Amino acid sequence: MTAKTMYGLEYVLANELKQLGAQNVKIMNRAVSFKGDKGFMYKANLNLRTALRILKPISHFQAHNEKELYNKLCEINWTNIFDLNSSFSTHATTHSEVFTHSKYVSLVMKDAIADTFRKKYNKRPYVNPENPDISINLHIAKHTCTVSLDSSGDSLHKRGYRYNTVAAPINEVLASGLILLSEWDKKSNFHDPMCGSGTILIEAAMIANNIPANIFRKRFGFEKWKDFDKNLWEKIKDISLEKEQVYNGEITGTDLSIKAIKICEENIEKSLLYDKIKVEKFDFFNKKIKPNTFVIFNPPYGERLNLNSDYFYEEIGDALKNNYQDCKIWLISSDLENLKFIGLKPSKKIKLINGKLECSFRKFEIYKGSKKKKYLKNNN
Repeated sequence: MTAKTMYGLEYVLANELKQLGAQNVKIMNRAVSFKGDKGFMYKANLNLRTALRILKPISHFQAHNEKELYNKLCEINWTNIFDLNSSFSTHATTHSEVFTHSKYVSLVMKDAIADTFRKKYNKRPYVNPENPDISINLHIAKHTCTVSLDSSGDSLHKRGYRYNTVAAPINEVLASGLILLSEWDKKSNFHDPMCGSGTILIEAAMIANNIPANIFRKRFGFEKWKDFDKNLWEKIKDISLEKEQVYNGEITGTDLSIKAIKICEENIEKSLLYDKIKVEKFDFFNKKIKPNTFVIFNPPYGERLNLNSDYFYEEIGDALKNNYQDCKIWLISSDLENLKFIGLKPSKKIKLINGKLECSFRKFEIYKGSKKKKYLKNNN
């Protein structure tokens, strides 16, 4: 099987898969391949925090032109995979000099599936690109074609707890990936000073309490498959929920916008984490944070930023120096040029891609006094 992810999160996803018990884990570009049975596929969809979708390959073949591709696709026994009364959709990705247009390749696969059903039943299933029962993926690398069933359905970043958002909210998979990349110990207090709709806070609380990432989703693609095992699925959900842990720290968030705080509180309520996360309206630039707090935040950037970028980041740097002493801070931004105006040297930089934007995830360690004095104090 293959788990798809975002650029920069491949190693995090591979580690998640290994911890869940996957076999033969191999890191790819924006994906991780692995081996597992039906039960593990269910468990992966439910628990993986940094996977966008889980694909189950059903056919591999070589194709050198459109006719050969169509004929090979027609050889797949589609009527054994889903019923005439099931809706379907097709998606394709291509890395080939022959097959250069992914949308056209997707249409070829759609026609092959429809013609296979017509040949047997004189009718074809309904094509539903928005909400299909069965989602089918075709990946072409040069001449090698892999056809897979999408076991997830909707992208796994759609957790099911976020009903309202602020402008340009952070993707849930990316938010979870940031927390896992930061190596937060899940013991210290956690704070997001620009919390927006609360995604980073909710993902942090779910990680700290070991709550399955997708427990609030109403539907997964595999639930419409012919071989869906409802009893096995219910058992896996029960076992996963039994692994919930106790987190004794504080998870807090602030935002300057009253609207954002209201939306954040609504999403926290939907995620049933109202007793684990506290948020309040506060100006980032005027609030002191408890020492030894772990901080991750996503300041406005790109189209979200309607102010002087260099001055804004300079103010962020001043606030971190004055109000976040003895804290570990991570922030993500695509405003790579203006990040230098923070005026602090990052101890770590990680390249990530958020949609089409190249981002930098940076760590800053703020010490009261000089770093040298801090180390001397610890050594004594």
